Amino acid sequence: MAGWTADEMPRLDGKTVVVTGANSGLGFEATRAFAARGATVVMACRSVDRGADATAEIRADAGGDTDGTLEVRECDLASLDSVASFAEGVADGYDAVDVLCNNAGVMAIPRRETDDGFETQLGVNHLGHFALTCRLFPLLAAADGIEDGGSERPGSGTPDGAGDARVVTQSSGAHERGEMDFSDLNWEESYDKWDAYGRSKLANLLFAYELQRRIDAADDPVGVRSVACHPGYAATNLQMRTAEESGTPLAAAVMRVANAVFGQDAATGALPLLYAATADVDGGAYVEPGGLLNMRGSPIVGRSNDASYDLDDARRLWEHSAEATGVDLSL
Repeated sequence: MAGWTADEMPRLDGKTVVVTGANSGLGFEATRAFAARGATVVMACRSVDRGADATAEIRADAGGDTDGTLEVRECDLASLDSVASFAEGVADGYDAVDVLCNNAGVMAIPRRETDDGFETQLGVNHLGHFALTCRLFPLLAAADGIEDGGSERPGSGTPDGAGDARVVTQSSGAHERGEMDFSDLNWEESYDKWDAYGRSKLANLLFAYELQRRIDAADDPVGVRSVACHPGYAATNLQMRTAEESGTPLAAAVMRVANAVFGQDAATGALPLLYAATADVDGGAYVEPGGLLNMRGSPIVGRSNDASYDLDDARRLWEHSAEATGVDLSL
């Protein structure tokens, strides 16, 4: 039986979707799919020029126009000031945000630091998105959300069939490699680029699940669901950037072969994110490919590793993130 495809997404006319890293790879394909369903997509891009190029490509592929609206805004997740400016701009331009896709990321790069002194993989992949989610949360709480026809969600306070806004956080199967070391979160004592990537992806999951727990525990009902996902092995320019950063020509050659042999295209890799954003899934769910080793295929609801559900680590990470970014949620 064929699995879920983007053709099964509901119409999103009148909905506002924010996608980080919207100009390439998974974010580009997700943006294309949201726009095809009539959404207004705010493309949060580090480079406005590359965002404009992506917009032109989506419109050209759609025959010169799309059902939805595309708007490019600058957002550099490696700068908390940039994140704050982006969120302020969205709040000035929109009354609500129906879906926030925390998609952008960097993978297995040499150690460097963000503008605010965080190790870059943790800073971009987790802390930047933590700050962005907290700053946009009032707009998410104000949204009508995505109608999915599902039953009432435990703790959601929403009536049967009503929609919730979604926060979708993109993780990776590499989270299984990650370990939380709160004595050296920024890798100042030692550094391994793949271990750091795994930690950042584990942090994504700890954050996504803790956000849902805090929503469920709120005194007043909050119509927002936090859902996590991972794309499987999607052949995107993320792998090639990793290979280029290594400075070894052989690494780039090996990555090209791996992408060709094992990878699925970016449009298929974006399906878990699209499913998490629009299908009937519970808050706190983990959406992943349902094929071989959960690296390929149509999206299903699965389960991440045990470490990602550690309540103490989730609490400690949240407290660290709030202190580091100067942003927190009041539910």
